[in-house]
Amino acid sequence: MSITQDIKDSGTTESNTAALSKAGVSIWLDDLSRERIVTNNLQQLIDGKDVVGVTTNPTIFAAALSKGETYDEQVRELKAKGADTAQAIFEITTKDVSDAADVFRGVYDATHGYDGRVSIEVSPELAHDTEATISEAKRLWTTIDKPNVMIKIPATVEGLPAITAAIAEGISVNVTLIFSLERYKAVIAAYLEGLQQAKAAGRDLSTIHSVASFFVSRVDTEIDKRLDAIGTDDAKALKGKSAVANARLAYEVFVDAFGAEDAIELQEAGANRQRPLWASTGVKDPSLPDTFYVVDLVTHGVVNTMPEKTLDAVADHGEVKGDTIVGKYDEAREDMANLKAAGVDIDEVTALLEKEGVEKFIVSWHELTDTVDKALASA
Repeated sequence: MSITQDIKDSGTTESNTAALSKAGVSIWLDDLSRERIVTNNLQQLIDGKDVVGVTTNPTIFAAALSKGETYDEQVRELKAKGADTAQAIFEITTKDVSDAADVFRGVYDATHGYDGRVSIEVSPELAHDTEATISEAKRLWTTIDKPNVMIKIPATVEGLPAITAAIAEGISVNVTLIFSLERYKAVIAAYLEGLQQAKAAGRDLSTIHSVASFFVSRVDTEIDKRLDAIGTDDAKALKGKSAVANARLAYEVFVDAFGAEDAIELQEAGANRQRPLWASTGVKDPSLPDTFYVVDLVTHGVVNTMPEKTLDAVADHGEVKGDTIVGKYDEAREDMANLKAAGVDIDEVTALLEKEGVEKFIVSWHELTDTVDKALASA
């Protein structure tokens, strides 16, 4: 269920984003800033480009706070009341997410909670601390107190029990930084266990939603670098294939997992399936089409969260070719087998990408801390 753009008269050609929505892909924007909220930009993207949700991360907030004057007034208020940097970051980011959730409330209501979602991440510095992640997830959830918010928890080994605990508490979760099929299976298991606990506690399962953010472009970036190093014609012929193949096989995992008996029983009790979300969908290789990680990952019941540059490219020239996932599992398996034969260790790659993903967000978190620190000092 997605909101699609109204075609007001029969002579109007359906927009590319409306076609993508009709094909079953929920379009979320991978960006947020106070400027987007106060200038009505988010509402314009809902109305004009079929955007039905927003994701954030430390990098996005660091960028938002480093430019513009829209945060100045709140920073002055925070300084006046003696807030330290950590508290200021918490109050600034939760305000943005809360206000964005209000903008998307109409979408949330119209889709009965399926979309209209805004995600906020626990501090990446807690990625390997289960109990601290659980505590921070609860704090974010209760502070913002909007039903259409999702708390982002990383799919690290230590994050898995935190996912279960949050779901058991009735907190909607966006699981982030998933790169491998094996870790994705563990994420689904953590979600289903959380639902079982929520059910045992008498919670209304229908109010608990979750997405699993499976990262795409970073897989190609790392693997293609390795294929270039191998240097054979066969290796180079595999460039640009691994990320889409990996994601397509992830969708197969999703279909199998939520078609299993335990998952069906929970769905019959009112539970929602944990939708796959394609993350990191901005194309980094200029030899690939700039809509590649959108139009080649189309099927019903998924989310694609896009940076605005990718969203604009899709709106301008993204040709939706129908379902580009179901029926392509064997082809994806062949691509992955060929990678292995060429000498690429996919398990090593995905472990590295998870490690780097956490580290990059920690760097962004420190940038965010520095920016807020300086803003408080100069307020």
